[in-house]
Amino acid sequence: MAVRVEAPKGAHAPAHSHPHEQMTLVISGRLRFRVGEEWREVGPMEIVHIPSGVEHEAEVLEDSLFFDLFHPVREDFLRRVEGP
Repeated sequence: MAVRVEAPKGAHAPAHSHPHEQMTLVISGRLRFRVGEEWREVGPMEIVHIPSGVEHEAEVLEDSLFFDLFHPVREDFLRRVEGP
């Protein structure tokens, strides 16, 4: 599942984990990720891999465009899009 995300500078995804494997591909901008205990800053055409069940968080350092890729599909995301 690919999710296109546009995020403004200063946005923050608080620490969380989920059973889905995740990869984030940055198209433009810069983000700072914590995956487990490791912090990493990424920019255009760089990828972050987040294994299933690992706590992570992200901070948007510049206005950014990126894709979050999940396996398996995030049914919780689909329910939000489809609505009640």
